[in-house]
Amino acid sequence: MTDSLLDALVDICGPGFARQARSVDQVVGQRAGFVAVPATGPAAAAALRLAAEGGLSVRARGSGSKISWGTPPAGLDIIVDTGRLNGMWHHQGASATVAAGTPVNAVQAALALQGKRLAVDPPSPGATVGGMLAVNEAGPLAHRFGSPAAQTERVTYAAAAGTELETDGEDGRPGIAEIDGVITSAVLRVHPLPSARRWVGRSVRTPAGVAELVEQAVAQSLEPSAIEVDLPGAAEGTVAVLLEGDADAVDARSAKLAQVWGPETVQVEQGPPWWGRYPFRSGDIAVRISVQPEGLQAVTYALRDLCGAPVPLRGSAGLGTVHAVLPAGLPARRVTDIVDGVEQVLLARGGRVVVVSAPPALAAEIEMAEPRDLF
Repeated sequence: MTDSLLDALVDICGPGFARQARSVDQVVGQRAGFVAVPATGPAAAAALRLAAEGGLSVRARGSGSKISWGTPPAGLDIIVDTGRLNGMWHHQGASATVAAGTPVNAVQAALALQGKRLAVDPPSPGATVGGMLAVNEAGPLAHRFGSPAAQTERVTYAAAAGTELETDGEDGRPGIAEIDGVITSAVLRVHPLPSARRWVGRSVRTPAGVAELVEQAVAQSLEPSAIEVDLPGAAEGTVAVLLEGDADAVDARSAKLAQVWGPETVQVEQGPPWWGRYPFRSGDIAVRISVQPEGLQAVTYALRDLCGAPVPLRGSAGLGTVHAVLPAGLPARRVTDIVDGVEQVLLARGGRVVVVSAPPALAAEIEMAEPRDLF
């Protein structure tokens, strides 16, 4: 079975592009059996069809930056690596068709030569288009432009049964969330590059202070591209607003916000070091909290009380979607109690909390996020 399966994967992907898995080919500590690297959508579909016929489990992998997020797989026979599904075409108009394995930063570099961009900024280093869409990975720009799924016109994917299909739905969202298979390409909206960008920041120490600064910023009708917060536990944090557009308009809007925020306001042409980055690393216990912005203050205080101390928290204060890092070494029961406590606070506010990352042993014992929970 092993030799015949490998031979069949080589027939599909080509010599040198299917192999037995190595120690690095893991998901949440579970090593795969084989790695297949198809060059086309039909080849990806053929690999999934082969797996379906043999009752084998499959996991897609782009850069691997988020492959261990969420519920650990029950089995892991084949990793379908999308590295050869790479490139962009039909990008002269208001959209671009991009292969799933293409790094987002490579797409942005190519579009920038035409004065354009995708209005997405996924925080994962090296994120691919397929990986970004699979978990709807939004960065700061989601405040103004919406999530990556909301900017997707159409997705082509290799279905688990082994056929290549398309989905669109309303702004792509329902279809992408329900995909059971491997994304092979997507049609994404393209936007003009802004001629000027400026970050306006103000230091803050408490969730109440965050709420006040965000309320003041929103009240100015500045059309911000992002409003982000970084609260690194007990240390001083920052609220930062990104303003984009032509230079004169950015000057006027940033001056307006600085006047409201006061003399401690900082204006810079580059984002702060934490901007567009997760507050957690691999192996941390990280939760995603989504709530209306006005509910973020109460949830943050509740999380502090449940954990017994302030915890690092970062994300979109303007949208109310943030990630928090729970203390290391907590047992499964304690993590569950903290999440349940946060859920109680969110219940009346229409929000939700999910665990996106945890050490492998812990992830096997607690309820982790499913892909659809991230949409």
